[in-house]
Amino acid sequence: MKPIEEAVLDGYGIRLEPLRHKHIDGLRAAAGDGDLGKLWYTVVPSAGEVERYVEQALEGFKNGTMLPWAVIDGRTGNVMGSTRYHDILKDVERVEIGYTWYAARMHGTHLNPVCKLLLMTHAFETLGCAVVGFRTDNFNFRSQRAIERLGAKKDGIIRHHQRRKDGSVRDSVMYSILANEWPDVKRNLLFRLSTLAR
Repeated sequence: MKPIEEAVLDGYGIRLEPLRHKHIDGLRAAAGDGDLGKLWYTVVPSAGEVERYVEQALEGFKNGTMLPWAVIDGRTGNVMGSTRYHDILKDVERVEIGYTWYAARMHGTHLNPVCKLLLMTHAFETLGCAVVGFRTDNFNFRSQRAIERLGAKKDGIIRHHQRRKDGSVRDSVMYSILANEWPDVKRNLLFRLSTLAR
């Protein structure tokens, strides 16, 4: 697996830029679209939490455990949300994709399939990952459906796994895609994107 370095990823009118402080105002606006910060089972920051959210992501990058991006509409330059690699395990050539959220108006559009295509192409074809993982809250049914639509396999549920932002403890539903599964997953994503209006 190659070293994890910052990179700009783009395609289908979407650009993933390495997360910076300059994205804070845009992230606040995106999180405010639909009051996403009120969803107790997600990692979406409220307006007052965005600066700390960015600081934690950048600290994770500094420590080598995360690689965060801002999700940008390539046509308008508007920030649509955020995503990142996390739990980077170089010795087993594994990254997880998570901390993903988008402005409510972008739910159900081409945005998530594009982001996952860009992130997994980079992970498998540039970095040489053996596996890409995903995890989500057991009550985040929208996220579970989205991960399953990618073609990820459900590895299982880790009980009493992580603390939510409200202090409660969640079960985490774990998924993964192996490198030898990536060609079919990629083919499926490209087919989905060919049928979605943008």
